[in-house]
Amino acid sequence: MEELGSPAVRRSCPAGLSAVRAETIEGLTELEDLERVYAQLCGEEAEVQTELEALAGQQGSIETKMLALQRLGPNLQLIEGDAAQLSGMINFTCSLAENVSSKVRQLDLTKKRLYQAIQRADDILDLKFCTDGVQTALRNQDYEQAAAHIHRYLSLDQSVIELSRQGGESTAVDASLALLQEAELSLKALVTKRLEEAVAAGDLPQVERFFKILPLLGLHEQGLAQFAQYLCSQLASKAEENLLLAVGSDLGERRAPVIFADTLTLLLEGIARIVETHQPIVETYYGPGRLYALLTHLQKECDVQAQKVVDKFIKQRDYHNKFQVVQSSMMRGVSAEKIEPRELDPVLCEVTLMNSRAELYLRFLRRRITADFEVADAVAAESIIREHHQSLERLLKDCQLSRTMQELIGFYIPMEEYYMRETVNKAVAMDTAEAGQLSSSMVDDVFYIVKKCISRALTSGSSDCVCAMINHATSMLEADFREVLVCKLRAGFPASALQDLQRGVSSAVSLMQSSLQHGKIQTLGIESQEQAKSAYLVTLNNVEVCSENISTLKKNLESDCAKLFSQATGSEQAQAKIDSCLSDLVNTSSKFKDLLQEGLQELNNTAIKPQVKPWISNFLSVSHNIEEEEFSEYEANDPWVQQLIVQLEQLMAEFKVGLSPVIYDTLTSLMTSLIAMELEKTVFKCTFSRLGGLQFDKELRSLVAYLSSVTSWTIRDKFARLTQMATILNLERVSEILDYWGPNSGPLTWRLTPAEVRQVLALRVDFRSEDIKRLRL
Repeated sequence: MEELGSPAVRRSCPAGLSAVRAETIEGLTELEDLERVYAQLCGEEAEVQTELEALAGQQGSIETKMLALQRLGPNLQLIEGDAAQLSGMINFTCSLAENVSSKVRQLDLTKKRLYQAIQRADDILDLKFCTDGVQTALRNQDYEQAAAHIHRYLSLDQSVIELSRQGGESTAVDASLALLQEAELSLKALVTKRLEEAVAAGDLPQVERFFKILPLLGLHEQGLAQFAQYLCSQLASKAEENLLLAVGSDLGERRAPVIFADTLTLLLEGIARIVETHQPIVETYYGPGRLYALLTHLQKECDVQAQKVVDKFIKQRDYHNKFQVVQSSMMRGVSAEKIEPRELDPVLCEVTLMNSRAELYLRFLRRRITADFEVADAVAAESIIREHHQSLERLLKDCQLSRTMQELIGFYIPMEEYYMRETVNKAVAMDTAEAGQLSSSMVDDVFYIVKKCISRALTSGSSDCVCAMINHATSMLEADFREVLVCKLRAGFPASALQDLQRGVSSAVSLMQSSLQHGKIQTLGIESQEQAKSAYLVTLNNVEVCSENISTLKKNLESDCAKLFSQATGSEQAQAKIDSCLSDLVNTSSKFKDLLQEGLQELNNTAIKPQVKPWISNFLSVSHNIEEEEFSEYEANDPWVQQLIVQLEQLMAEFKVGLSPVIYDTLTSLMTSLIAMELEKTVFKCTFSRLGGLQFDKELRSLVAYLSSVTSWTIRDKFARLTQMATILNLERVSEILDYWGPNSGPLTWRLTPAEVRQVLALRVDFRSEDIKRLRL
């Protein structure tokens, strides 16, 4: 029975209609099997019936499609005939095209050979023309025309000439070639000789004439070398003349202090003028990329003449001797021989001017040669471009002019540092404080000197020089000048006479006895004390101005350096070095700010704290365990806070006049912190009634209002703890604190800990300790 369901037996009957074979049906004996087979056959019958009905439904459309196919029959026969005809036409066209293309190829070959024949004939004619023309031109001394014929001969296709020599006209060709080669050698020698003679004679028209002929003969290097020799001779002659005028110039002339810088400028401007004038000639006759070769020769002469100018400068200005004295003085600290800084001033200006002119000249060369190489290397390989770039860098960095300027700057930097330090020392020694001025003269003088020295280094155009001077200035300000201010602050702020009496009656008695012995009360001590106070306050102002000036100096230098080095090659590296040096100025400014804070803290500890603490302690002498009658009396005649405000105002009046607004606000802030801290300690030593707490709240509000009025800074945060203590002392009952504590605090942030809240509550004489202990905070 298993084979009934097997796929192998489905649709295997002869009619292909049933999956059950007749033999299988005949072999069935069980009713159950017969019923299953019957159900299966019934299902198959239903499927077949459905398929028959579907096919019968499609009969109409199938017949319609058959009719359409029958109608297409004649058309298909026509299409078949047309396709056969088209195939024949295509075959014919293909054959015809093949024949035509073969004819065209033959024509192309013929045309190519014809062109070759014409080219060969033209070259032979050109060869003959060049042979005849060069001889005629040489006889007529028309060297330009002769060079043009030789150039034409050198431009001929050598392979064509070889073919011509192998042909029937080989004898004539060989003769022409021999004549042209002889004429080439003769013309090269003649033109070279004439150019040398013109150079020796200084005949510019003849020099330019033969200079233009040499590239036609393939002598580019010789032409550039001879032309450069002429230009160098002219350059040397003019440079020596200018140097003689400089050496013999009158010292009283307006430009006498920078005469050597002017002489060097004339030399470099002369070379720039030569480049401007003759670069078009070089590009026209020699092609792009040749300017480098010409300038290589010119730079050698420039190095020689620049060295002569520098040597004369060193000798006339006694440059090396000044450097040795400066170096000796800086190494030993104290030297028998010292140079006045004003003697160095003109020399330093001239050195930076010379270096700036050299830097400007080298940047000019870089621009011109780079532009020339860019045109020549438009289609060159990367290796050629890289080689040209390296050659340019070697020319600019390894030339004697660069090395000489680096040596001068190497001497300049220590001399500028010496000038800056000595001048700053003089400014400190001559320091004066004018009446009505918050700061003394040395601050403006010192920063004028620092700015002058760094600005002078900036004019040199050397980033290394600028970085060195910024570092020296930073070191001088941070170490030397700051130490001057530190020493002034170490003297301290003198205590008042009242404090002296408080510290010891004996010293006051001694002072009185000494005064009486002289017959009068001496005011010298008082005057000295006032001077010391004024000096201390002026020093604080000086420190603040120094910090601000350093920040301003940094911003100005950033702007100046960005403008100066933005266009120079390697500007990113130079700017990075300068930024690193300028960042040290920020650190120096911060150190001055730290020094200001130290000075203010010392002033607070010396002049304010000893006065304020007793005034705050007076709070203890005023009872705050009061009743209605006493509260009314306090309201009519304030026992403490108004007197404290008057005392504070008198104390700070001196500082308000003598300190800058920023420092005064900072000092007021320190005093405010001191008052808040001391008052908080004092409050914890008192006891309060309900009205006493109200009185304390009024006193605290008056004090905060006064302190807020004398400073632009916010001070309420400093009194936050005291304000919260006043709030607690004003409560009617202990449990009321829970209305302000925890989830009920709202925007209020408690600065008091739970233990401190209990401690404040305990200050109220009418609050029971049991109630306070039961609080859950």
